[in-house]
Amino acid sequence: MPEFKDVTIVKKANIYFDGKVTSRAIVFPDGSRKTLGIMLPGEYEFNTDAPELMEIMAGDLEVLLPGEEVWQTIKGGESFEVPGNAKFSLRVKAVMDYCCSFLGQR
Repeated sequence: MPEFKDVTIVKKANIYFDGKVTSRAIVFPDGSRKTLGIMLPGEYEFNTDAPELMEIMAGDLEVLLPGEEVWQTIKGGESFEVPGNAKFSLRVKAVMDYCCSFLGQR
């Protein structure tokens, strides 16, 4: 879906890795949350609380998912899921525009 309607946007940005990763949280009427963000080229490691769906709107990256030994290439228009209470790594090759959905949270 190219746009979200009837949502609340949190004004304060989430800023990580000295500003190389930023996002804004949006909250839906049912209490579910997503973040919309940008990642600059670099290598990053993230931890999850809840399962996440990462939709890559634009960009070029590699992801190392929990329990895997092989990096996967992901490009704009593709997505991947990460389990809750897990750690994953990214190698962002080109500026990445993303939408992260927090699955199962309300």
